[in-house]
Amino acid sequence: MDLSDIITLKEFPLANSDFQKSCKKSVDQKGALILEGFLLPDALEQVRQEGLDNKHKAYYCTEDHNVYLTDPDPDFSMEHPRNRQIVSSKGCITDDQMPLNSPLHVLYDCDIFRNFLCEVLGEEGLYDYADSLSSINLHYAGKGKELGWHFDNSSFATTLLIQKPDAGGVFEYVEDMRDADKGEMNFEGVNKVLDGKTNVKTMNMSEGTLALFRGRNAIHRVTPTQGDTTRMLVVLAYNSKPNVAISESASMTFYGRIS
Repeated sequence: MDLSDIITLKEFPLANSDFQKSCKKSVDQKGALILEGFLLPDALEQVRQEGLDNKHKAYYCTEDHNVYLTDPDPDFSMEHPRNRQIVSSKGCITDDQMPLNSPLHVLYDCDIFRNFLCEVLGEEGLYDYADSLSSINLHYAGKGKELGWHFDNSSFATTLLIQKPDAGGVFEYVEDMRDADKGEMNFEGVNKVLDGKTNVKTMNMSEGTLALFRGRNAIHRVTPTQGDTTRMLVVLAYNSKPNVAISESASMTFYGRIS
């Protein structure tokens, strides 16, 4: 299996400089790039079946956290937006639980795809995680499961929607909510989002869609899944430096084990 078996290179010419520039412009201006129908139907169906076949291996967790994904700060009350607790709940299978012949491994390891991401995201290089769990994750969100409001710690996220739920499971976001590099956390703005007093943008994607999203300064969430169909989403995680592994504490929190 190679890249042409996974995506339509005619529609998505990843190595073409004009296509790269167009995608980079979208990321720079909108903070996101959405490529509908990125996965070919057969590749999408194979990954979906892999998800269904391995669902019993998933580690499920429910977490209380603040939007900044940091420990509580005693200098603020628990009602302050710095400490207000949000709920996230999901299941996950990890890189080492994905079949070796999965299209996800082919795509993740492909130099053409990785170089495309570098050009679009302005990265000099992208590298696998040094642990055996974090590079490719497939997330499950069954009925009532959700991803609460938060900011990402990483500069970007690369995702593939594999299976839509019957309803719900909508990606919502507000861009430029903070400036993490300057330490401006915008507590007032965050409070309004948490109180439902801010208009949010939605990203209601179809199955097989690739999404690149800069979530470091954009607050975002996925609304609770409705119905009996589980939402399945793949996260392809890269590092801008080699030999970086997830911490043991984070590994236990997200995966329930250490690689």
